Amino acid sequence: MKKRIVIIGGGFAGLNFAKALANNDAFELTLVDKINYNFFPPLLYQVATGFLEISSISYPFRKMLSGSKNIRFWMGELTEIVSHENKVILSNGELSYDYLVIATGTTTNYFGMEGVKKNAIPMKTLEDALNMRNIMLQRTEDAANSNHLQEQEELMTIVVAGGGPTGVELSGMFAEMSKTIIQKEYPELTNVKNAKIYLVDGGSALLSPMSKDSQDETFKQIKKLGVEVMLNKQVVDYDGQTVQFKDGTLLKSRNLIWAAGVTAMRFNGLSDEMFGRGNRLLVDEFNKIIGTENIYALGDTALMLSDKNFPNGHPQVAQPAMQQGRNLAKNLMLLSANKPQKPFQYNDKGSMAIIGRNKAVVDIPKPKLHFNGFLAWLAWLFVHLMSLSMPRNKVNTLYHWALAYFTKNSSLRMIIRPKNR
Repeated sequence: MKKRIVIIGGGFAGLNFAKALANNDAFELTLVDKINYNFFPPLLYQVATGFLEISSISYPFRKMLSGSKNIRFWMGELTEIVSHENKVILSNGELSYDYLVIATGTTTNYFGMEGVKKNAIPMKTLEDALNMRNIMLQRTEDAANSNHLQEQEELMTIVVAGGGPTGVELSGMFAEMSKTIIQKEYPELTNVKNAKIYLVDGGSALLSPMSKDSQDETFKQIKKLGVEVMLNKQVVDYDGQTVQFKDGTLLKSRNLIWAAGVTAMRFNGLSDEMFGRGNRLLVDEFNKIIGTENIYALGDTALMLSDKNFPNGHPQVAQPAMQQGRNLAKNLMLLSANKPQKPFQYNDKGSMAIIGRNKAVVDIPKPKLHFNGFLAWLAWLFVHLMSLSMPRNKVNTLYHWALAYFTKNSSLRMIIRPKNR
């Protein structure tokens, strides 16, 4: 009998797990996701700023899986896990399983701040990126049509909350756009001198998980681009016009971009004891959720404390998710052959972040190596290009990157909003 596997979530972890078991006669897989496409989160900010089109970083699940005879796709959302019956209740049906794999990633964490949740611009999904592009372009047009200098300054001032890779990449991109696109194409805004781009973080350094060399280089280069860096500064409220900080200071801006935190999701049917820090599911060295017999968690939603090199859990980035997905697939094949499983150990291949044109930082742990500048920028481009799902994505992205690099501009800055039906 084929083992039935239900996978909830088609991101890095879920998709790598599914692909590793593709066309394996011992398993029958159903991949469940609430959207019908896979997308590449590290390049969301380039969609949001109009430098990449949607199809460059996304691809339909059914097209991706069409060559796999043992995998089917179900578009739906998980509502409940009924573990004692080995089934899941979805928004549009239910599925039975022998093994359940939860790989739902994370969602934006507003830390309980309702004003921020209501008025800030999130950066987590493809819909968020398109929404940001529309909002930022519309507000630039509104500023160009305004006759009030203060209103123009507020519309053009951007506050990016979160000093991780997304925050650094977004603020760097906006800074470069203000010096090229805005100055060339918006003559109405030439007198707006006090509009600034702020990068805010509650910690003492940008890119906190990376090396001090990378942190220092990023701080220096982002400042050179004209970004105002505000460290040890925590946002506590935002009403759509004024950003309020914990120390009582205020900052006028119509644009607060929220890239300051994520949290995993909770699921009906799993007890509170199964969840750890950040709502991540506590798993053993084989990614099995502690307290269950046949339910596994992968990637950002899993918290594994048994890896001696990462006693506080693995970083919530692409590589651990991909490696966990492939390792679990191998273990289920070993399990079906009555062979011992292999505990997961994360192979840290390094981390990188792009700051701007010809500027990036790269850390490689083995051998311990840091480099920055043009070479790091090329490495970032190559790694991200090769990580895209399909050949068409790679070709589209390379084309738009080349066009943007040589023209210092983008042709994808259209405000497109579907009518409400």
